[in-house]
Amino acid sequence: MPRPHLLTAALLALLLAGCGTPSRPLPMVVDPGDALQIRGWVPDALKAQVDVAPVQGGQPTGRWWGSKVGAVALQQALEDSLHAVGMKPAAPLPAPRFELQAELLQLDQPLLPAVGVSVAVAVRYTLLDKASGRTLYQRRIANQDEARFTEAMLSPSERLRIANERALRANIEQLLRDLVTLRP
Repeated sequence: MPRPHLLTAALLALLLAGCGTPSRPLPMVVDPGDALQIRGWVPDALKAQVDVAPVQGGQPTGRWWGSKVGAVALQQALEDSLHAVGMKPAAPLPAPRFELQAELLQLDQPLLPAVGVSVAVAVRYTLLDKASGRTLYQRRIANQDEARFTEAMLSPSERLRIANERALRANIEQLLRDLVTLRP
C-alpha cells in the first residue's frame, strides 16, 4: 500500500512538471467584436496604411518550464489585429505610409505559478511616418491580466500562457484605441 506522503509528493511532482507552453498569436489578437467597433473609428489616413516593423524583445519558451512570449508571436498578433481593424493592408503593395514599431519591455510572471496566475506586460509602441521620419505616436503601455486555477488545473505552464495572451490582447487593444484618436 502506498504511503500518503509519497502519494502526495508524486501528485505534487505531476502538477509541477510540464513542458513550456509558448504563447500563441491568435489568442492575443483583438476580439472580433472589439475590432468591428474600433474599425468604425479608424481615421482615413490610417486605413490600410500601417505596416509592422519586426518586433523587438520577447523570449523563446524554455523546453521544460514556463511560458514566454516570442517576438514572432507578438508580431503576428499585431499584424492580425491591425488587419482586423482595417489599418494594415491585405497586400504589401503599394507600401504603407506608416510603420508601427513594438518592443516587449516587460513580462513579469510569478516564479512559481500557484493557484491563480497574474502576468504584467509592458510594450513600447512607436508609429512613424516613413516619408518624413516623424514620430506620430509613442507610448509605453503596461497592464496585467490573470488566469484562474480552474482554467488549467493540471498545468501551471498553461495558466501562464493564458495569462500572457490575455495581457497582451488587452495591451494591443489599448494601442488600437489610442491610434484611432490620431489625426496624422
